[in-house]
Amino acid sequence: MAKKSMVEREVKRAKLVKQHAAKRAALKEITTNADLPMEERFKAQLKLAEMPRNSSATRLHNRCQLTGRPHAYYRKLKLSRIMLRELASFGQIPGMVKSSW
Repeated sequence: MAKKSMVEREVKRAKLVKQHAAKRAALKEITTNADLPMEERFKAQLKLAEMPRNSSATRLHNRCQLTGRPHAYYRKLKLSRIMLRELASFGQIPGMVKSSW
């Protein structure tokens, strides 16, 4: 199990990303628009830099929904490899059977 503080930090970041997504997208659009004057693009870049760092989507990290484990994460199932194997062994995941020979 991951530290609760790390899981909570990730939840906080996800909330900030969702909250600031529209404003960030608008500012990024201004900064990449070559038709606008350089001063206006620079001002938009400064406003973007003033926003909280944790509101950037690149700071999010995928974690297992059950344990909070950050590594060996399956996006489709939102689980780590360890929990996937455990749930499959108990028959909790439909259609998945643990291999044995």
